[in-house]
Amino acid sequence: MNNGTSQSVLELTADGTHTLYLPDMDEHYHSVNGAVQESYHVFINAGLKQLSKESLRVFEIGFGTGLNAYLTLLNASIPVEYYSVERYPLGYEIVQSLNYGKVIDPDKEGSFTALHRAPWDQDVAITDHFTLHKIYGDSNECIIPENIDLVYFDAFAPDKQPEMWNQEIFIKLYDRMVKGGILTTYCAKGAVRRMMKEAGYSVERIPGPPGKREMLRAVR
Repeated sequence: MNNGTSQSVLELTADGTHTLYLPDMDEHYHSVNGAVQESYHVFINAGLKQLSKESLRVFEIGFGTGLNAYLTLLNASIPVEYYSVERYPLGYEIVQSLNYGKVIDPDKEGSFTALHRAPWDQDVAITDHFTLHKIYGDSNECIIPENIDLVYFDAFAPDKQPEMWNQEIFIKLYDRMVKGGILTTYCAKGAVRRMMKEAGYSVERIPGPPGKREMLRAVR
């Protein structure tokens, strides 16, 4: 999640964890009301914990800081295949400055590092139950895996990165998800909800994380 031009600035959020701010876009990677708190609410509690399966295939739009992947690794008790597409990966120097590993689970800080160290465009076993496949490229152009159980739609906001939010991507995601699969995003804009419904999803507005009244959850 980036635009390829902004120089990121490290900031501390309300829950004591970091986010990155891009001055050129006037945009944060995570909520200033709490980076980890937001990711838990939007992607783990509203997505991951809503599914009861023997294994999961997750597809994320916007690898960014790796926070969603890390929280999924820590909270999933079943085998997970985790795919994430990112056009502008963070430099490792920036990654090392993020405090997620230290704050969330110091005993498993190495797993956070491993997520970023993993080579692109190949399957990498991070733990015995979590396999990561980072896709280097554009979500509008990349090959999306089939039989997806869960989608984390975590691109920058539509007014900052409108090209990421379009009818074609929601149709493509719908076609590659299993019946009963969930797509979750922090965004609650009416235009996005209408595109999801047009693609075939059953869409609901649910309470958002601190600082945000609503978010969207869609089911195939």
